[in-house]
Amino acid sequence: MDIGAFQKDYMRIEQSIAWLRAHYREQPRLSDMAAAAGLSESHYQRMFSRWAGISPKRFLQYLTLGYARQIMRQSASLLDASLESGLSGPGRLHDLFVTFEAMSPGEFKRACDGLEIEYGEAGTPFGRAAIGFTARGVCHLSFLPSGRQVDDVLRSAWPDARLIRRDDAAGRMARFIFERADSARPEPVSAWVVGSNFQIQVWRALLKLPPGYLWSYGELARRARHPGAARAVGTAMAQNPVAYLIPCHRVLRNNGEVGQYGGGSERKSLMVGWEAAQRERAAGLE
Repeated sequence: MDIGAFQKDYMRIEQSIAWLRAHYREQPRLSDMAAAAGLSESHYQRMFSRWAGISPKRFLQYLTLGYARQIMRQSASLLDASLESGLSGPGRLHDLFVTFEAMSPGEFKRACDGLEIEYGEAGTPFGRAAIGFTARGVCHLSFLPSGRQVDDVLRSAWPDARLIRRDDAAGRMARFIFERADSARPEPVSAWVVGSNFQIQVWRALLKLPPGYLWSYGELARRARHPGAARAVGTAMAQNPVAYLIPCHRVLRNNGEVGQYGGGSERKSLMVGWEAAQRERAAGLE
């Protein structure tokens, strides 16, 4: 995976996905997609396939409500079956995991006086990201909207920490996080987060959901042992400090719609489709 090439493609692809989401019911042709992106058919096909690993027409299937509902139904039964058999999850991509250390706000305040955080801006397959990390793990990952600066984001998230900007180290961390999909034996990424007991329960439940699978908010609430608390679960997801690592993007509305996402709904659609493509490629289904 070439993160730099993906980053260069991302803005045009995000705009294209916004157009595809608005027109997918019309089943647009490749020529329509390319024209909307302002590119020739061949250029558009190459750019999109380089980013997603599949053709735009195939990717379009992952944006439909029917596909989302089907995967949400399958995900619950497949994960239940794998857990009952003692397995960690369905398929090799579930080895793409995160080790997770969590602290309550009170524990954090006592343990982290004078905390030092390295941070920086990095390119990812889903656009610019702000990444912060300590010796204990990644403590911040968010996607930067146009015009938002990484310094402002980290100062807002960690006002009392000693911040040290190192874009080169952030770039290496981004490659480590996002290039694991190409590795047969990926090393785990350590995440170090602060949250309430309820938030931590929700985040831990999310870590059981492999790439390419989807849950509804209600299913996540059940998995977090708070059935009926879908709205509160949504709030906990919105407060996730390490986007993508704690995979809130894999949770959709009950009807299969993408719903809101801190990094934008187009970005969430891209994540869902990209991971679906990776899962099918790993299974030899592309």
